[in-house]
Amino acid sequence: MGQAVLSGCFLLLPVTLVAIQAFGFVKENHTARTPGMANQDRAMESTESTEEVDEVYVDFVHGDSNATDAIALSAKMMQDPQALAAMQERGDTRTTSPSVYMESLPKVVKRRVNALRNLQVKCAHIEAKFYEEVHELERKYAALYQPHFNRRREIVSGEIEPTDQECEWVEEKDEDAELADEVMEKVKLSEEQNDAESANPNGIPEFWLTVFRNVDLLSDMVQEHDEPILRHLHDIKVKFSEQGIPMSFTLDFCFSPNEYFTNAVLTKTYVMKSEPDASDPFSFEGPEIVSCTGSQIDWKKGKDVTVKVIKKKQKHKGRGTVRTLTKTVPNDSFFNFFNPPQVAEGEELDEDSEVILTADFEIGHFFRERVVPRAVLYFTGEAIEDEEEYEEEEEEDEEDGQEEEGDEEDDEDEKK
Repeated sequence: MGQAVLSGCFLLLPVTLVAIQAFGFVKENHTARTPGMANQDRAMESTESTEEVDEVYVDFVHGDSNATDAIALSAKMMQDPQALAAMQERGDTRTTSPSVYMESLPKVVKRRVNALRNLQVKCAHIEAKFYEEVHELERKYAALYQPHFNRRREIVSGEIEPTDQECEWVEEKDEDAELADEVMEKVKLSEEQNDAESANPNGIPEFWLTVFRNVDLLSDMVQEHDEPILRHLHDIKVKFSEQGIPMSFTLDFCFSPNEYFTNAVLTKTYVMKSEPDASDPFSFEGPEIVSCTGSQIDWKKGKDVTVKVIKKKQKHKGRGTVRTLTKTVPNDSFFNFFNPPQVAEGEELDEDSEVILTADFEIGHFFRERVVPRAVLYFTGEAIEDEEEYEEEEEEDEEDGQEEEGDEEDDEDEKK
């Protein structure tokens, strides 16, 4: 009973307002009438009242006299069944959810919608095939990129010295850059002197560590105790799964011999799914990472930075003797990246594991799509500048859009 009354109260407000609006419309278009026109006008009244809702309601809000006078006739309008039905129908179409609307459709229309759904599932399976071919195309071109990435590794590690032709780099310069060059030219002699005095470094020292430092997503993972180890990182490779086996990609982190672990390569493999889910085929939007595994790190004794030892002293209450207890606990480190949470098939993820894996998948994808192909641009900072400029342009576009919307609203207010 209480619910019915409450619903009735909410219905009363729009009905009254539409009645007010309808009267504003009728009064505004009032002409001389004959008795023969009465029935025809009464039939048209409800339709006309709903057609002019927005326009006349504004008159009411802003104190128009027509709307004020109409309050006295609102009860009369509410007694008109045709007007009430039209107003109720109009209100329902504005608030009906898509699922409720679907239920209201005739059976013959629902059958046709189901046919469209089946077509959509077929499209999803075709899209899955498309992404499988994209994966094969990526694998094909990865082989073409690899000689250049191998050359990059050789230069970074100091295995070879690049030729003069390889070292030539010409770029367009604006006035500020030219002025900067003039300043740099003045200190060139002192720099050359310093170079002569200092030992010639091997390759490009700390290349990948610098890349990590320059990328916020990665620098947040790197702790101070990780940096000496990452100085030994001399290459990162992306390997795509072969044709005929489940879609996946592997990141190879290649290290020079070091005092921390015996592995020459640490791997991280991401398994992907590129087919619609049978239980929810409409959610398919392309390949997605579904799981990942990392290689076991063979730490040398006392060098595992992913754990730390906590010492705690305990005093015996009776004898007064003191003993020291040691406990090993997890420690923040980039190398936890190779030990992601493992979830058995069909098992529910806990909230913490879900957060960790979501971030892990994002990082793996970022290595594959951005860091490895464009490493030198992250080393120099050029890629970061491009991304920041792109973000600034997006923000400016959003602000411009908001300003335009505000101007349109102001124009509408002036018209009213």
